[in-house]
Amino acid sequence: MESQPIFGYGSVTGAGLSHSSPSIPNRLFGSLKFSIGNSPSSPLSNQFDCDILTALSDSQEQYSSTENLSGASPSCNSLNSYFNRPSPSFLQDVNSNQNIQHALLQLETDLMGPDDDVDISTPDTTMGESSRQTPGERSRAWSQERQGSRAVQSQPSYVSRPRQSGDDAYGEKHQKESEEANLLLNIPPGNLKQLLIACAKAISENNMNEFGRLIEKAKAAVSISGEPIQRLGAYLVEGLIARKESSGNNIYHSLRCREPESKDLLSYMQILYEICPYLKFGYMAANGAIADACKNENRIHIIDFQIAQGTQWITLLQALAAKPGGAPHVRITGIDDPVNKHARGGNGLEVVHGRLAAISEKFNIPIEFHGVPVFAPDVTPAMLDVRPGEALAVNFPLQLHHTPDESVDVSNPRDGLLRMVKSLNPKVVTLVEQESNTNTTPFLTRFIETLDFYLAMFESIDVTLPRDRKERIGVEQHCLAKDIVNIIACEGKERVERHELFGKWKSRLTMAGFRQYPLSSYVNSVIRSLLRCYSEHYTLIEKDGAMLLGWKNRNLVSASAWH
Repeated sequence: MESQPIFGYGSVTGAGLSHSSPSIPNRLFGSLKFSIGNSPSSPLSNQFDCDILTALSDSQEQYSSTENLSGASPSCNSLNSYFNRPSPSFLQDVNSNQNIQHALLQLETDLMGPDDDVDISTPDTTMGESSRQTPGERSRAWSQERQGSRAVQSQPSYVSRPRQSGDDAYGEKHQKESEEANLLLNIPPGNLKQLLIACAKAISENNMNEFGRLIEKAKAAVSISGEPIQRLGAYLVEGLIARKESSGNNIYHSLRCREPESKDLLSYMQILYEICPYLKFGYMAANGAIADACKNENRIHIIDFQIAQGTQWITLLQALAAKPGGAPHVRITGIDDPVNKHARGGNGLEVVHGRLAAISEKFNIPIEFHGVPVFAPDVTPAMLDVRPGEALAVNFPLQLHHTPDESVDVSNPRDGLLRMVKSLNPKVVTLVEQESNTNTTPFLTRFIETLDFYLAMFESIDVTLPRDRKERIGVEQHCLAKDIVNIIACEGKERVERHELFGKWKSRLTMAGFRQYPLSSYVNSVIRSLLRCYSEHYTLIEKDGAMLLGWKNRNLVSASAWH
């Protein structure tokens, strides 16, 4: 094994889906130009043609591995060197906190050793994208655009016919139905959330006449440039219509874009990465757990079940290279789909190979990379080339919920994948997942859960990126709407967004034979420092051995480690 070159690139044929993002300069936000299309009232039509962004004069530099190693803009704290936390200029303007920079740099130094003080490229920005299906036809989009809040007018109640002698049972039943109809129709003016739930209730009960009346009211109240509930409502309405017309799968794939220019898609994801801490939180938690578990190891093998751009590992590798005892030998096996090559600038996993090769040379750390472009459930131990004497770390970053469970496939690929990983005897397994319950819940419950989860996310976006910024519209449409429509409009194997709460993940991992690995208090402190760069409404709690990142009273992302 020692005779192998430091960098070896291998691949296994297969299929799969994923998107992610390399570094994008901060000046991007000053040069972005948007063309929202011919129909600004339609949230999912022209806006999803994937030609919203015009050509960026400096976009090509984001694909150069050597340029990505040359440094980036200063962050609001010094997580550049260990957890790679770039920050956009507008974030600095809103939440600048220069005083914590030195303190965080010291924390980083204490954990892994000297800091080279070199910033390398921006981490990947994948919020979970995977599916087996191919893109279908685009579905029509018809939601009406309204600027500002618009009141929802209540409609007249039905009048039930008087009960007559001899048909009391019929009269009582009819009166009850009328009262239920009145309750749905007499929604308080301006209560869009209640109106949306009423729409979902009507369609769940197959009451299409009622649904038709309610959805027209909802269409007139939503807006892709309004308040958070109005913007989210636009995509929920689209999802409800798609559910009625059985077109959810087509919309899901059309929202994934028709082979967009990579710089466009990457720009949306980069903006999402910058304006919210959710992705950074996941990378920090995973890197911290792996660094802690492998700090005394001389040979480390990282299996990443969504390698994407590979840049999420740059700061960990830099820290490992600076270990006082010398850099360990690191192997990275990157599992990723071979379908959406445009997410890597039109290339396959060779882009990741080149980026890691540049890191290896710059920081003098031996790194091997092996690409495995297959769907996660199709991975076999033979593809992973686990070698004796290596400390094995496995990472599941916002990805495992795409693998079907027993409710979709009797073979239960989700638990099967965990059992396969357990058979490899890893030193640590890191899991980051959306804290939402949409897997097996009934439709109406799932709808309310989706509304609650994404409303918190839309509100958090609102705080950082003003409503009049077209970047925000692009981010919400291209990075979030796709998942919302899939959850609301699709069923069976077509519904690939199947989130579970941490308690359920804990049960699955425990049944597979894992025990929880304690998360580092250092990582907790770094994440809390990160959140101070954003809004006081972000929360971080420790529960059942996991860290939960939330917005106000709603947990949104969980991070945990296992062995």
